[in-house]
Amino acid sequence: MNQRFKKFLRSLARILIALILLCAIVAGSWFLWHPGLDIRDGSHDRGSNAVWIAHGWLGADDWFIRNGKTNQFHQYRDRENIRTLAQKFRQHGITDVFPHLCPSQPDGQLAARDRAQVEKFLDEFNGFRVMPWVGGPNGSGAQLDESLWRIRFVKNVRVLLTQHPRLAGIHLNIEPLPSGDKNFLLLLSELHAALPPGKILSVAAYPPPTRWHKFSDVHWDEAYFREVAKHSDQLAVMMYDAGQKIPKTYQKLMSDWTGEVLSWSEGKPVLLGVPAYDDAGTEYHNPQVENITNALPGIHRGLAKQQMPTNYQGIAIYCDWETTPEEWQHLREHFLRPSK
Repeated sequence: MNQRFKKFLRSLARILIALILLCAIVAGSWFLWHPGLDIRDGSHDRGSNAVWIAHGWLGADDWFIRNGKTNQFHQYRDRENIRTLAQKFRQHGITDVFPHLCPSQPDGQLAARDRAQVEKFLDEFNGFRVMPWVGGPNGSGAQLDESLWRIRFVKNVRVLLTQHPRLAGIHLNIEPLPSGDKNFLLLLSELHAALPPGKILSVAAYPPPTRWHKFSDVHWDEAYFREVAKHSDQLAVMMYDAGQKIPKTYQKLMSDWTGEVLSWSEGKPVLLGVPAYDDAGTEYHNPQVENITNALPGIHRGLAKQQMPTNYQGIAIYCDWETTPEEWQHLREHFLRPSK
């Protein structure tokens, strides 16, 4: 074996050793990296959390008929079932409830409701802030660029709150909604001006842009987020549907978003939205990654980086109808204040 070949082998060996060491360092760093934080003493629970709930709790008969759900009338209309739901939420520190009342119609009408059912629901939800979840798909149910649609929509929201004065306000959700949409800001201004005194305008807000999920129609930059906050009374940030495939990257994303949205919200109350639903098989959501188990550590880490902001209200769970008993248990063990 000539000297040149031996020299080549020695060089190759050094390169391989360097590569092995580099891989070991990268693997070790990944193993030791903990973007989340597990907190079990309830120090991040203010007992003022929120939840999105199903259409059937307030919806009119035609929704059940149209969707082939007439066998579920009893599930939603029975007073004892409503009482049980309220008790479950009380046990989990929930104060704000967003019952689905979407989508709005192209003429600005809200989804039909059963007025007697709304009052029965409010009887059992005394002490909660119930804010119907209104809005719909952008461009069909919600036509933000049409002034006539906005006028009719605002009018119907006011009618809803006038007919049911125990409602605390409304929760507005329009999807998708790119950053910078001035017609949405106009709608918020018009709604604020029309709401009866003391009623809350809550908004389902979008998280900040991130290199981990480059889809501009479901993220708001800082300037726009602040503008929406100025026109709102509460922001429930939808911190999911981010297409994450790895638990640690989702925890990191939740940590970053927690700090950003709290600092951008112009002092308005912020709810941090956490996912508890399936939607398996879609590109935008992997339930094995984007779930309560990974969302809470990210939120804990983001909150632990700073003194608890006064505008941090709590978390918002999407959604009750898919949250399993195991997920409720995880919430109790890894977020809520321990029961006395």
